[in-house]
Amino acid sequence: MIVLGLIWEAVNRVELFDALKSKPGESRDLAPLADRVRPERLEHFVGQEHLLGPKRFLRSLIEKDQLQSLIFWGPPGTGKTTLASIIARSTRSRFVAFSAVLSGVKEIRQVVQEAEEQRALGRGTILFVDEIHRFNKAQQDAFLPHVERGTIILIGATTENPSFEVNSALLSRCKVLTLRSLTGEEIGRILVRALRDEDNGLGKWKVELAPEAEKFLTEMAHGDARVALNALEAAAAVAAPDSRGLRVLSLPMVEEAMQRKALLDDKGGEEHYNVISAFHKSLRGSDPDAALYWLARMIEAGEDPLYVARRMVRFASEDIGVADPQALGVALGSMEAFHFVGLPEGELALAEAAVYLATAPKSNAIYKAYESAKGDVAKKGALPVPLHIRNAPTRLMKELGYGRGYRYAHDYPEGLVEQEYFPKELGNPIYYRPTERGFEKIIGQRLEAWRKKTGRKV
Repeated sequence: MIVLGLIWEAVNRVELFDALKSKPGESRDLAPLADRVRPERLEHFVGQEHLLGPKRFLRSLIEKDQLQSLIFWGPPGTGKTTLASIIARSTRSRFVAFSAVLSGVKEIRQVVQEAEEQRALGRGTILFVDEIHRFNKAQQDAFLPHVERGTIILIGATTENPSFEVNSALLSRCKVLTLRSLTGEEIGRILVRALRDEDNGLGKWKVELAPEAEKFLTEMAHGDARVALNALEAAAAVAAPDSRGLRVLSLPMVEEAMQRKALLDDKGGEEHYNVISAFHKSLRGSDPDAALYWLARMIEAGEDPLYVARRMVRFASEDIGVADPQALGVALGSMEAFHFVGLPEGELALAEAAVYLATAPKSNAIYKAYESAKGDVAKKGALPVPLHIRNAPTRLMKELGYGRGYRYAHDYPEGLVEQEYFPKELGNPIYYRPTERGFEKIIGQRLEAWRKKTGRKV
């Protein structure tokens, strides 16, 4: 067997997550709080209920020890490495873990060679690769034949979109599991456990977190439990015990620890809706400066940036529509860019989208058109599709008249032909009435010319 040397053996290759293991009651005093209180069993894991709830996919795989190749994709601090450590403790297979930052093809080959030897003895190997997106194409290709043959079960963790960062061939052999940012309530539960844990947490220090300080931590962590725990530990470390030996962490203390100031934007409360309303109306009113101000207010107050991005996607369709057909793409692009980059760099993608939407020509014609169409559906119900525009894939359907009389538009000059596309009960309603603003002016001229040629009355 090839011996790799002491440095790689000690740093890069950790079997069964030995560095994360501890005996009951044994403290890991030198490790950061976030590492010391890392859950060791599924029942202690907080969040990701869509994967780990009762009878959910990943929970079943772990409990039955029937792992398959997986990619954990999610923002920092959502539990990717913690899940790997839980799997390491629960599996009967050999578990090997290393970081893509420090390892390469040579190390992969070594792991594969050992996995083949273990397989000959009837024992499987699970390989956990942290930050798998940092492997280049050649390094990722090195996994392919061994994942394909089942020599190793690959579990990769990444904060980046696997569609862009993981080879399609490797991606097709793994199931991607998306981890979501933790909610404020979930982060609050993690903080409470850290405060009460006397073995590995802050229980021995007798730390108490003021309610407004806890609210600030859970919001400003932006779904990242590690950020909240690091700030909690930093604040507790500098807090002086009172006469009772109690360290009370106030809002200013945790603000100082996190180096952020609390802003009024009570999620779920009135101010939350006031600020998002001001943002939306600033966009609609074509004021990019006001839009940027309200955007900054929300982000700095701890609002979920993806919530803001979703509101801009809605705005692009509701208030701009095809007056600027690129607006929706810009809004979606900002959401994808933020998901890809995260905080703080991703803020600029949202700011760019806000300025673009604010300065784009406005139209609510699409919104009004769709509402009118929904109204007819609600009033008239499911009217039958006219026979001539039905599909006729079978002989029987053709005999029944499906598709008979349909006029193929491409067979006519300019691709235009007079033809009914509505159920007879509706006649020929006009839902979409483009404005004279932006690209809709061109669309309006185009529709008017088409309707004249096909004889359709407005």
